[in-house]
Amino acid sequence: MFDAIVVGARCAGSPTAMLLARAGYRVLLLDRAPSGTDTLSTHLIHQPGVAALARWGLLDRVRASGCPPLDHARYELADVRLEGCARGVEGQRAGFAPRRHVLDAILVEAAVAAGVEYRDRCQVTGLLRDASGRVVGVQGRHRQGSFTERAHLVIGADGMRSAVATLAEAPYTVVDPRLTCAYYTYWQDVPAGLELYEGPSTWTAAVATNDGLTLVLAYFPQDRFERVRTDAQRAYLEHVRATAPALYDRMDGKEPAERLRGTGDQQNYFRQTAGPGWALVGDAGHHKDSITARGISDAFFQAESLVRHTADRLGGNPALLDAALRDYALERDATLTPGYESTLAVARLEVHEQRLSLLRAVQTDPELTSIYFDMVAGIGTVGALYTPKLLALL
Repeated sequence: MFDAIVVGARCAGSPTAMLLARAGYRVLLLDRAPSGTDTLSTHLIHQPGVAALARWGLLDRVRASGCPPLDHARYELADVRLEGCARGVEGQRAGFAPRRHVLDAILVEAAVAAGVEYRDRCQVTGLLRDASGRVVGVQGRHRQGSFTERAHLVIGADGMRSAVATLAEAPYTVVDPRLTCAYYTYWQDVPAGLELYEGPSTWTAAVATNDGLTLVLAYFPQDRFERVRTDAQRAYLEHVRATAPALYDRMDGKEPAERLRGTGDQQNYFRQTAGPGWALVGDAGHHKDSITARGISDAFFQAESLVRHTADRLGGNPALLDAALRDYALERDATLTPGYESTLAVARLEVHEQRLSLLRAVQTDPELTSIYFDMVAGIGTVGALYTPKLLALL
């Protein structure tokens, strides 16, 4: 009997399992993929997520992997050029963009070091329920056959197509249309820090990652997905050349280090985040367009929030655990809704004169620029920009 079973061992599940184990609980961590595999990702961990890694004692391991700090950001839109650094959070002003096979391995290893039992190549096929309908465990398949495990809490951290969410019949509470499709690959000898290039119906980003590589991402409107995918490599290169010519010049004449990856399935939703004996963290319960790269930092927040609310309730009165899960659900929705709404605004790929006027004022002042990059990182909202200094410039 486990205190908690966590399904999914990436950037939502592994921290959740680790934190529960550090709180003294017996935790089983399951993942259907073989250990060490890669996954689609923007890679970027904004400063709130970096602060979480520092709190957990894992930031030095990310640094030691050779992933460079992103302590200088550049943003271009029309005649606007913003360059600087966020003010940060808890002393962390730099972001990081580790390869996912690097980050996920660090998180799994930290969970195991905390006492978590980890099993890969395990597919959950069902939830166990007691006579009242409460979830009390999982059943599934692995290399040796089928398995059944019981726990006080089953946590789905298994992504946008979450088996736990499906089996728990977690309803969608908010759903919005898909807005973009995205393609990316890696480039050697293309120096970059964190670079963002926006235009009407276009968005390009470049971030430095492990092994001296630079990840270059191109975002297209969702309604162009079928056309783009017919020759994605050509569309990708043309997009970067048109949107970010200085970046393209650095890429010109070079070959990508890996194959082009992409997706048109950028879903936008909230699901009910918990019920009797079960909870969701990360993309299993909430997903938004990756254009603002909030997913990893938001997953870290949800892991900490769930553990904070439930860590003294496992194995006791189920009614007290259910109350804690409701509190977690309220905090998740209240905290992540503003970022969800602002992400959808960015993902519509629209440029309005009012925003251009605002950004032209911001670029005249380093302090306002830092506040803007705080907003990009999810540290603050657009309202924080409206300081007396900005109002005097408008």
